[in-house]
Amino acid sequence: MSKKIIVLGGGLVGSTIAMELSRQYKVAVIDINDLSNSKFRRDFGITSIQADVTDRKALEKHIADADLVIGAVPGFLGYEVIKKVIDAGKNMVDISFFPEDPFDLDERAKHKKVSVIMDCGIAPGISNMILGYHNSSMKVDRYECVVGGLPIIREWPWEYKAVFSPADVIEEYVRPARYMENGHQVTKDALSDPELISFKNIGTLEAWNSDGLRTLLKTMKVPNMVEKTLRYPGAIEYLKVLRESGFFSQHEIEVKGVKVKPIDVTTQLLLPLWELKQGEEDFTVLKAKVLGSTNLELVGYEYLIYDKFDTKSGIHSMARTTGYTCVAVAKIVLEGLFDKKGLIPPEILAEQPNLFPKIISFLEEKGIEVTVTRIY
Repeated sequence: MSKKIIVLGGGLVGSTIAMELSRQYKVAVIDINDLSNSKFRRDFGITSIQADVTDRKALEKHIADADLVIGAVPGFLGYEVIKKVIDAGKNMVDISFFPEDPFDLDERAKHKKVSVIMDCGIAPGISNMILGYHNSSMKVDRYECVVGGLPIIREWPWEYKAVFSPADVIEEYVRPARYMENGHQVTKDALSDPELISFKNIGTLEAWNSDGLRTLLKTMKVPNMVEKTLRYPGAIEYLKVLRESGFFSQHEIEVKGVKVKPIDVTTQLLLPLWELKQGEEDFTVLKAKVLGSTNLELVGYEYLIYDKFDTKSGIHSMARTTGYTCVAVAKIVLEGLFDKKGLIPPEILAEQPNLFPKIISFLEEKGIEVTVTRIY
């Protein structure tokens, strides 16, 4: 009998996950919006359920017979939704980029004897797995990662599009960036330490500090670690102007007698401007270096992952790289290849032999380019 999977969230990434998993499993998608006329229901036979995933009783009802739950909701909902899924006693694979400390849920998940594998996208996700995989077989001294997803056509004023909620993207512009330098955790403003990086077939992109290391700061004892976000050159200046002017603020202000959060207004304004519409092409690029030693011999690896809009399926690159990573992890859980209980970051999953190569192989099967170079 085919296993049943419930996907929470039917956006561009959630629908991509659902469509891919439906090739092998029975899949249903829960979303607060009516998705009855969606492509995945029409062409893939996926069940759509209109419900509020923050409603505990409704959620428990709809996931009661699920073999696995996939979390693909916006970051501001992610933590509480994961908590509800844990309490329902269900295993989960999640991609939401929530700001809360995920390890606060670890004991809760262990008590319910469930596995919750978090941050299963491209970054966080594959970026974490690269470090976790190599850290299990070598002494890593330095880890560096730059990553970004961008539209191929640069349109004024933003030169940016996204498959995620604008609120999740804006988090990268306001959340202080934490990184490791000579064994000490350092915190700087997001958008700091800019540098220009050239990529073959792409050109020059702008990189700056963002808080992308997340769980790596606790799970990996590596003295030097940094992750930066990539955008087209010039992005930093206008983002700083908006940030410093208060457009990204969570603090309420009063406008004509009405209290509003500036971030809510900004998000609503950006939603149509940042939306990747059907047929609009995008690309994703990630470059990561892992440097260290094995038996006192210097060892270094560089990963370059590149993907672009799939003209055949019409699936955007950021949805592909995020969604297919999630699918690969979901299959590992469903096949019984990983059953550690608790809150599991992706780097811990990758420490288990053969799992990370299995995930990379799946991405390559889906047409995502992965190049690994031995530096020394």
